[in-house]
Amino acid sequence: MKEKIKEEIQKRVKDNRLPCAVARNIARELSVSYKEVGKAANELQVKITDCELGCF
Repeated sequence: MKEKIKEEIQKRVKDNRLPCAVARNIARELSVSYKEVGKAANELQVKITDCELGCF
């Protein structure tokens, strides 16, 4: 599942940044926790931006 999360992040990342809303959508679409998406983003060195809820 981790590879699928990373794949989805890489599809949607722009300028090495991923908006929080997009990260939350990835989590919902893949039925995983926000934490798992955040961890994968960290491993890819992608910064979560415009965080609205403090999830990442």
